[in-house]
Amino acid sequence: IWGAAFAKLLGPGAECVNLASGGQSSKSFRDGGRWKKVIEAKPAFVLIQFGHNDMPGKGPNRETDPATTFPENMARFVKEARAAGAQPILVTSLTRRIFKDGKIAGELKPWADATRKVAAEEKVPLVDLFARSVELHEKLGAEESDKFNPPAKDGKTDRTHLNAKGAETIAKIIAEELRRVSPECAKLLR
Repeated sequence: IWGAAFAKLLGPGAECVNLASGGQSSKSFRDGGRWKKVIEAKPAFVLIQFGHNDMPGKGPNRETDPATTFPENMARFVKEARAAGAQPILVTSLTRRIFKDGKIAGELKPWADATRKVAAEEKVPLVDLFARSVELHEKLGAEESDKFNPPAKDGKTDRTHLNAKGAETIAKIIAEELRRVSPECAKLLR
């Protein structure tokens, strides 16, 4: 969702290998062999973010429980990244831009909370994108937040994914947070 915009924020000599894949959960990303590709890329840093497709309603090949299987998956990613010589950085889920009574509904909070817990337990840097994006969108309000939506498909408004403006805004937030939580990684930013 935001990887390409983030790559533009890197300085000369730094490369962003974006191996994210739409529709993946913390379960399906591993099961489909995508995590293996991340490890094989031998990254210095790996930003790990899941949650949207771990939610109920995504089918048994993707769904995880925020109290059990999701944090187990996240901790395993951290351990395997470290074993491969990479510095893992956990990123909480970007909020969906769904409002209820003027506030973000926040249905991804259990997965964000689980990510925060794993980051604390494993002592890895955390970019709390969920908190920052909730704060941003509640400040903007529903109408301004809709300006982050990609074009509607089949008449359906997409409040999960981002258009170019939204991706740029979120990438800047991630860069700000990286400067705060991972000085080594921040050295790669412009």
